[in-house]
Amino acid sequence: MYVKICGLRDPAHATLAAELGADAVGVVMSSRSSRHASVDDARAVVSAARSTRSDIDTVLVVNTLPAAEAARLAVDLGFDVLQLHGEYTADDVAAAQALLPRVWRATSLVGAPQLYAGELNEERLLLDGATPGSGDTWDLSPLGSDSALRGRIGTDWLLAGGLSPDNVAAAIALARPGGVDVSSGVESAAGHKHPDLISRFIAAARAASASTDESDTLHE
Repeated sequence: MYVKICGLRDPAHATLAAELGADAVGVVMSSRSSRHASVDDARAVVSAARSTRSDIDTVLVVNTLPAAEAARLAVDLGFDVLQLHGEYTADDVAAAQALLPRVWRATSLVGAPQLYAGELNEERLLLDGATPGSGDTWDLSPLGSDSALRGRIGTDWLLAGGLSPDNVAAAIALARPGGVDVSSGVESAAGHKHPDLISRFIAAARAASASTDESDTLHE
């Protein structure tokens, strides 16, 4: 189970996430977000994560910047991945990949109800709720095991939107994603991460993944 802790601005939280085994840390650069990071914040988070663990992915998340401009910024700040969130096109992904090969696409079923993984040539697909960053849960029933959607998105995708230490296990059991992404669910207030919630979320996601794998093995 791939675990991403997103919306970080404090390098101490990036260090903690890396120490606890998170696979990725994300930084949001969007003036509309309560988690908007400055250039200095972003550099500090990348440095802290990478100095703690060299194999962790650092992800820049944008939703308004032109794709090529965002990719240049990601390269300049040392990010491994650019996550384009919202109404970006295949041409946008291609423009970003010309500068930074690892580009993820983040969207919602409201914005793209007939989506399938890789349709924009993205490295990875992330499914979020209709209002990113709101902390609102959303209906995961279309992701049930027999759904047509599951067939279109495969297994190597990330689930986001309203996840928390208390509900991530149930979400994993239902949707069977390849990974999970959390931001507001590990905050004590909007934009303010809480170390204990980060720890609990990672532990809960790992435990749920192990339980799901065991269940799948028993039913083979």
